[in-house]
Parts: sequence; C-alpha cells; structure tokens
Amino acid sequence: MVSNYAEALRLWHGKPYYSLSQYLQEHFGEKIYKIALDGGFTCPNRDGTLGNRGCIFCSAGGSGDFSGARLSKPYRTQLDEVRPPEGHLSENICSQLEAGKNLLSKKYTGRRFIAYFQAFTNTYAPMEHLEKLYMSALSYPETAILSIATRPDCLSPDIIELLKRLNRIKPVWIELGLQTIHEDTARFIRRGYTLDVFTDALCRLNEAGIDTIVHTILGLPGESEDDILETHRFLAQQPIQGIKLQLLHILRGTDLDVLYRRHPFHILTQEEYAALIIRCIEILPPKMVIHRITGDGPKNILTAPLWSSHKKQVLNTIHHTFKTRATWQGRLYTPL
Repeated sequence: MVSNYAEALRLWHGKPYYSLSQYLQEHFGEKIYKIALDGGFTCPNRDGTLGNRGCIFCSAGGSGDFSGARLSKPYRTQLDEVRPPEGHLSENICSQLEAGKNLLSKKYTGRRFIAYFQAFTNTYAPMEHLEKLYMSALSYPETAILSIATRPDCLSPDIIELLKRLNRIKPVWIELGLQTIHEDTARFIRRGYTLDVFTDALCRLNEAGIDTIVHTILGLPGESEDDILETHRFLAQQPIQGIKLQLLHILRGTDLDVLYRRHPFHILTQEEYAALIIRCIEILPPKMVIHRITGDGPKNILTAPLWSSHKKQVLNTIHHTFKTRATWQGRLYTPL
C-alpha cells in the first residue's frame, strides 16, 4: 500500500493515481493509443427491445461522441471514405483501423493501438457477426488490445465463451456503462437493467478471465455527493480491473438537454468536480487502473458544462487539487 503522496508520485510516475498510460507502459513497454471503430451496432435501449430513445444522456452517436481527436472532422472524413454499406462493416474494420492509425501518426509516435468498439452496444448482434468483427480487429498487426463497450444484459454465456477464446489471442477488455449503483437514478436515466444484472455479468467475466472496465458518471441529477461516493465504494470491492470516471455532459439533441433547458439543475463547477473525483479515487484500490478522470464532449453539441471543453485545464485543476490535499489513489481504501 502507498503510504504518502510523494511515494504515490514515485510509484505512478508523477501522478497520484495508477493511470492507464502507466499500465500500458508496464505491460507493453510503449505508448498505446485508442482507435474507435464503427461496428454498425444498435442498442436494445434504442431498437424497441427495452426502449427507443436510449439513455437520457446518450446522443445520436451512442456515446461515441466522447472520443477526442479521433472523432474530429478529419477522422470522420476518413472513416466515411472507408465505411462500406451497412451489412458489410465486418469486411472493413481493418480499413477503419488504418484510417485511425494514419490520423494518429501525424501527432503521436505509438506503433500499436487499442481497437475500441465504442458506440452503442457492441455485443448486440448474432454470434457469427460478432466473431467476424472481432477477428477482423484482432488480426490487424498493430492491434495490441481489443476493447468492447457493451451492456451487462448483452453478455450471454456464448458471447462470454467467445471473448474467453479471443482473449487467448490478444487481450480483450469489456467496458460496462454502470454509471451509478442507485436504482432510482438508473430508472431516471433509462439505463434499462438493475444492479444485480451488472454484478452477475461481472462475476461471469471475472471467471472467464476477462478484464472489465466500468464507467461511472459524476453529477447525475438528483445524486448527492454521498450517493456518488457510495457507487465508488461499491466498485472498490468488485472484481474489476479499471474504471472510467466521467463528468456529466449535457449534449444537444439528448433528452437530458431538453430536461435541462426546461428545468435547469445544478451542474458541477470545475472546482467541485476536481474535489469530488479526488474523493472517489481516494477510496478505490491502488491496483485499479484509472482509465479516465474527465471527458471532453464535442464543443459543437455541448450545452453544459462549457468549462469541460478545456481538457488540459481540467486535468491541471485535478492534479493541483491532488497536490494541495497531498492525497492519492487508495488513501481511504478499505479492503473487505
């Protein structure tokens, strides 16, 4: 266990938490960047199975908007050029990876990438289709990791068996958008599944040896600071390997945006967010990889909070607050 702030900085290469960049350096010996892929998926929360409008905060991009430079106009243009007609996407995953690699090579020096199926529910398709898509990504020489964003209610035993088999080829990560453990909030945001569905899927993924990254949102309407901390205390005791902490963004075109304009609710300030995310990270185990501590929604559709569009400034504020409080990941973690 880390015993003080200075030790945390030494252990985690200048950061007071175990970052994804350090994890990748430790396991792969180099910088590895993420390329978002379009698998042509939808979601049971959109196709009428559970609902038809998605989660209340989810945009038309299916939460694929929080992708930074890789969803910038140049990247979208390249992707549109290589995207084949619907129904043939599985034949073109490597072309999407190539387009992403070409864009990233103009700014970064990394040689390998995380192939990230991000938007919508990326296990929500027939098994044969999934296997073809995933193998297309895994077979790309520069793919180091396959990361798949999905829902816990879309992980059948057969799909987990497929993931287990693919994990023997290259590492496979599953990303689950839990957002909160509180059922009232889950119903409000139209998540569409209960906490026991999440814990069941998590247990089965863990038994299969699949690393799991869980997404949480800080600042959901109606949630207090204690509610948010309770979510992270719960996750601190679960068999998960990584976490993405996300500030609530309100994007134009979402039902949350409509609600906010009609009945404005409190949005976290930058200082409030920095203080809150540090309290969350303090209670997480030191071995849990912190994949994200902020997010930068597209400026052209961002309603609030506008300060979140200045990602570097947000990160500086968080790191400065860590320093002034002389605290670190796991300082308040209590194992069971």
